[in-house]
Amino acid sequence: MGWEGTILTSSDGISWTSRTSGISKLLNGVTYGNNTFVTVGNSGTILTSPDGNSWTKRTSVTSKSLVGVTYGNGLFVTVGLSGTILTSLDGTSWTERTSGISKLLNEVTYGNSIFVTVGQSGTVLTSSDGTTWTSRTSGTTEDLSGGVTYGNSIFVTVDYRGTILTSSDGTTWTVRITGTWRNLKEVTYGNGLFVTVGNLGIIYTSSDGTSWTTRTTGTSNHLVGVTYSQ
Repeated sequence: MGWEGTILTSSDGISWTSRTSGISKLLNGVTYGNNTFVTVGNSGTILTSPDGNSWTKRTSVTSKSLVGVTYGNGLFVTVGLSGTILTSLDGTSWTERTSGISKLLNEVTYGNSIFVTVGQSGTVLTSSDGTTWTSRTSGTTEDLSGGVTYGNSIFVTVDYRGTILTSSDGTTWTVRITGTWRNLKEVTYGNGLFVTVGNLGIIYTSSDGTSWTTRTTGTSNHLVGVTYSQ
C-alpha cells in the first residue's frame, strides 16, 4: 500500500503484482484478520479484500485520515487524525469510538488482552474491548511516531527523540535510555528480539525491552521500517 491508492501483492516477496484499489488516496496501514485484509488511509479511506487481489471501498463514518490499523480479539481497530478511533467486527461496518483526545494517533496494536494506541505528544490510550478507551501517562511529551508492538509479554513504543518506552500491561510505562537523539521510526518483535530503526541508519536491539544495544549498519541513510517473518 502507498501513495495514490497503490496496492502491491506477492506470494513469495520476489514477484509483485499491482492491484486495482479504485482510489487515489494515500494508504497508510494494512492488517489481516477474520479472513480479511483491511487497509486504511487519508480522508477516512477503508478498503477490504478477502484475497489481497480484489478490493472494496467501505464506509468509514469519518473523513479524518486513518493512519494505523490492527486486528485482535475478533475486532478490527483503526486510529488516526484528531484522536479518531473506529472499530469493526468484519471490516465492512465501522463504528466511531470516543477517544477523549484530539491528538494524532499513529499506531495501534493488540496484546495481553488489551489494545494499545500511541501518538502525538506522548499520547497512550488503552482499551480491553476497543469501545472504551483510557488515557495513560507515558512519561514523555515527544511524539510516539515509531509505532507500538507487543512481544515477550511487553509492549514497546519509540519516539521522535530516540526514547524507548516499555510496559507490561499498557497502563504503566517506563522510559528506557538508548543514548541517541535520532528519530526512531519503527519497532517490531520477532524470534525473541525487539528491533527498532531510525534516522541516519540507527538500529537498536533488545531481548527484554529493557537493555538495548546499538548495531552497526554500514549506512547513514534513514531507516523507516522493520518487520520479522519466519
